[in-house]
Amino acid sequence: MTDAQETAADSSVRTTGATPPDDAGASVLGAPTPLLEPREGIPPVIADEDALAEVIAAFAAGSGPVAVDAERASGYRYGQRAYLVQLRREGAGSALIDPVACPDLSGLGEALAGVEWVLHAATQDLPCLREIGMVPTRLFDTELAGRLAGFPRVGLGAMVEGVLGFVLEKGHSAVDWSTRPLPEPWLRYAALDVELLVDLRDALEKKLDRQGKLDWALQEFAAIAAAPPAEPRKEPWRRTSGMHKVRRRRQLAVVRELWETRDRIAQRRDVSPGKVLSDAAIVEAALSLPANVHALAALNGFGHRVGRRQLEQWQAAVDRARALPEAQLPQPGQPVTGPPPPRAWADKDPAAAARLAAARAGVSALAEQLGMPQENLVSPDTVRRVCWEPPAPVDAGTVADALAGHGARPWQVEQVTPVLVAALSGAGTGA
Repeated sequence: MTDAQETAADSSVRTTGATPPDDAGASVLGAPTPLLEPREGIPPVIADEDALAEVIAAFAAGSGPVAVDAERASGYRYGQRAYLVQLRREGAGSALIDPVACPDLSGLGEALAGVEWVLHAATQDLPCLREIGMVPTRLFDTELAGRLAGFPRVGLGAMVEGVLGFVLEKGHSAVDWSTRPLPEPWLRYAALDVELLVDLRDALEKKLDRQGKLDWALQEFAAIAAAPPAEPRKEPWRRTSGMHKVRRRRQLAVVRELWETRDRIAQRRDVSPGKVLSDAAIVEAALSLPANVHALAALNGFGHRVGRRQLEQWQAAVDRARALPEAQLPQPGQPVTGPPPPRAWADKDPAAAARLAAARAGVSALAEQLGMPQENLVSPDTVRRVCWEPPAPVDAGTVADALAGHGARPWQVEQVTPVLVAALSGAGTGA
């Protein structure tokens, strides 16, 4: 039996009676079946402490892994906070929790301590879950599992359809989840997102095990669970879209002032920064360096829909940048840590460029052989760092240590070390 056929035979998948497809994604008995309703219907939204206590008790008493998902309001609200949390566990059913009404879910997190959490694209949801007190100690990431298993499409909808034979309705993924009350179709969509997540996990575990990759996946999941919160990004204004057009330091100062002004306003109003002022408008003002409100109003993004007070606050930001002394102007590029951009290697260090070309070719061939994306086999940044400053002497031990020192997991070290030893030795170390 294929993984999908085994899943079809499993009585846990009883949603609509469809037969999941085989490994190739073609349905065993016909076209995939639309998943239209949660098994027990749409659960009520938990929005008070008494109801939350009941959910905590039910999920603590449940069995097996717990499916977890969160909905944010990206593009509508400031930041990446969760506006709905969905869970499902055997014996507890599904739950929808409003983290605005119940902002502290640490009790739920503690009740699920030690339980395996099943998430899809875990790194996207873990930061907002951490903010409300939900931090897993063990997890299974179905998106990452799909990548390691070699699936060409790893979105949740594609995975559920290709592995289990059900079609998820994805029309509400980009709506404003801060809306209250949440419309019933959105709640149905949210409940269905965790409906088959554990079933998907089980099918992927079998596939990875058969491919000899299950231990690799478990190492990856453990690394995600153990990773500390990301450090705040230094100089986040440099990520303004269109920054490549901005060359002069005075123009960079305008971008910085406008970005920081926009960010303060967006945070105060709790709206997405892009709704306050677009990146394109910021870059336009930086390139033009308008001398007054009249000149600013003539630029794209600052037209008739922007009120006089708003124009004045944006012009004040431009004026602050124009008045800065030279010593306080930002430098053209971010401080570089690690190797220079690969495009510069041929001029700076031809031997290093040769090592990198050989390493990239070897990693690409190995990734294709193993049936996974290159970036999941080993981080491209890790390859660059090892090629720029290879260990001396170059042998299996020193290269393995270098990979581990850059954060590669044991399975990655085992797979990639022979490739890099060959690349570094064959192209020369430049020593």
